[in-house]
Amino acid sequence: MKASSRSAVTELLQAWSNGDRTVEDRLWPIVFDELNRLAHRYMREERPGHMLQTGALVNEAYMRLVDWKNAKWQNRAHFFGMCARIMRQILVDHARAHGNQKRGIDKEEMKLDEFAIVSPAKSARMVALDEAMKRLALVHPRKSDVIELRFFGGLSVEETAEVLKVSRLTVIRDSNFARAWLLAEMSGQNLDE
Repeated sequence: MKASSRSAVTELLQAWSNGDRTVEDRLWPIVFDELNRLAHRYMREERPGHMLQTGALVNEAYMRLVDWKNAKWQNRAHFFGMCARIMRQILVDHARAHGNQKRGIDKEEMKLDEFAIVSPAKSARMVALDEAMKRLALVHPRKSDVIELRFFGGLSVEETAEVLKVSRLTVIRDSNFARAWLLAEMSGQNLDE
């Protein structure tokens, strides 16, 4: 996204936050490509014909966003971070609705990026990751936010630091800690006990 588009998005989001619903017609064409890219990132390795397609994921996220009352967007990075969180929740809800509960999860070493892709084999792990993310948010809220923004939202270190109002180095440290914590948590080790 070009710098001029980024500032335009921030201005439109702030107007929308202030109750100006007329900006939606200008906002959505600008952010649609980025939302589509984000959804595609989640779905890129999904098998053809999967019930939940990229367009459906974008549309469901859009419906949740326009129905969200009293949203206060700080800037475009905050907006896209929340879009990522919404899309991840849609995918988790989809996995749960199709009976892919936590049972039978492999304990092998896993990479965090693998969870951004949904398939029947990965749905149970997606649910487990969601549960681990909720536990992480309880004990380390900012570190959970870093994972949401960086890995699910695709934000850069700098954009994440801007949204969270922390230094770039704090984002890197939080990211490293959170990834290790999540992998340990999902493999049955609890680092907080």
